[in-house]
Amino acid sequence: MLNPKKLEMSFKRYSNNFVNGIKFEDVVEKYEISENKINNIVGLNAIEKDHILLINLNRIFLYYLSKWKNQVLINEENSTENIKSMQMGVFFKCMGQDLYKIRYPKMIVEYSFSEVVATLIHFTMFGWEKEEKILFDFIVEHFGERLMNANNWNKHTWFLLELYLQYRNKTIVGTNQNLHIAVREQFKEEKLEYDLIPEDLDIYSEVLEHWNTPQLDEINTLIEKMSVFHSILASELGASIEFGDYRYGFYPYEILFLIYVRKKHGLLVPEHIDDFLMNTPEAKMTIGDPEPYPEWDPLLRQIDNFYRKNYPDYIPNKYGEIFQ
Repeated sequence: MLNPKKLEMSFKRYSNNFVNGIKFEDVVEKYEISENKINNIVGLNAIEKDHILLINLNRIFLYYLSKWKNQVLINEENSTENIKSMQMGVFFKCMGQDLYKIRYPKMIVEYSFSEVVATLIHFTMFGWEKEEKILFDFIVEHFGERLMNANNWNKHTWFLLELYLQYRNKTIVGTNQNLHIAVREQFKEEKLEYDLIPEDLDIYSEVLEHWNTPQLDEINTLIEKMSVFHSILASELGASIEFGDYRYGFYPYEILFLIYVRKKHGLLVPEHIDDFLMNTPEAKMTIGDPEPYPEWDPLLRQIDNFYRKNYPDYIPNKYGEIFQ
């Protein structure tokens, strides 16, 4: 059962984390350290140690995560600029990681399955079709491998991926229905790790069955159930696996994506949702259709140019200019 007081207290801790916990000046300092390292490697064209660029891509991602939180969550500015740059950071972590799969076969992957699916969903909502396609192809190519370890417990991640597949009329492991079950079965047969993949998706299974209902009352009820599910878990900030994190804990992007998909299908959506979660500053961000690309981070540009120059097999080389 949802405890409103507990939810509000959890949200205060969530917000204060980016004021008193992860201090922006500390994040900036780490970003500047990365700047020196990147400038050194790129300036010397030091291919022998360019894996350090991949590690610093994560610093760039965290820099824009912190900027997004400060701009939208703390200052309550309705802007998508920094979350767009943040999602670009995840994209380039994937592109960079692909380069080292042979050279460093045991290298720690700098992203999670949930992170990459979240980025795919955001690219879709931003209307960035070219980059969306590149990232989806990356997911499919490496699905179940070290570079895309899908042994993941997050139910909302499996919901988002299945809804995306149905929206785009695509498949993974040959299906876009009950994806988590199909993947569990295939991974089990192939002797891949599957034990963390959920056996059921709770409310998300019901939503996947009825997401395209023409009835506004029905979708309102489903969204309300989703919001309660998310809110209960966000109330357990720091303890809940699903939404107990400080990155997306109070950002209901799974509900926003459902609303986006319904709009694209010409289906009715609620004009206003009167609950706590759907009225947080992050939930109220206005996403354009499409969203303009953000200005490139200079360090991200340097890394992209370096990889393009030194690695013919670098995935973006196949697509020409991106994010513009």
